[in-house]
Amino acid sequence: MKYELPQLEYNYDALEPYIDAKTMEIHHAKHHQAYIDKLNAVLEKYPNLQDKKLEELIKDLPNSVMDENDKKTIHNNGGGHLNHSFFWQIMGTKKEVDEALFEEIKATFGSQEEFKKIFTNTAATHFGSGWAWLVRDEQNKLQIYSLPNHDFPYLKGHQPIIVLDLWEHAYYLKYQNRRAEYIENWWNVLKLL
Repeated sequence: MKYELPQLEYNYDALEPYIDAKTMEIHHAKHHQAYIDKLNAVLEKYPNLQDKKLEELIKDLPNSVMDENDKKTIHNNGGGHLNHSFFWQIMGTKKEVDEALFEEIKATFGSQEEFKKIFTNTAATHFGSGWAWLVRDEQNKLQIYSLPNHDFPYLKGHQPIIVLDLWEHAYYLKYQNRRAEYIENWWNVLKLL
């Protein structure tokens, strides 16, 4: 089984003016595709692993018997594939407010505005490349944190709910070094809230 680039539910220009079409095209068709290509290439060496779900494959990496460089390639590129696939799904042109999540966010963080403030600050203060996350932890409680590179909540036993890509390729064509502006504008294309 080969991993494939997921189709977007919207056109590259659909998230304008908040995320520009050129960034979306390069981000999806080039960056995300590159992660998939590298992941598939290394998995050709391990036919017995090709039918595993990617989340399971990555969780089992520390205990697997394979070359350390291959483990790193699977971790980085598999993580890039997982994170991007999730990121594309939570954005869109129409709001689809999840009322149960909205109420849980209010109960956990005090208000939607406070949640947004904490999440935005977490994203804005993350150093370097990575992702900002809202997750459900192993006690079924909501948490906000950031992770570096292509690390992902599955390794902590957490279920992702919302994610924001903080790699420069996600925003640099439009926003250059203005990450804070990108983060603020991204809320306009998040479907869930």
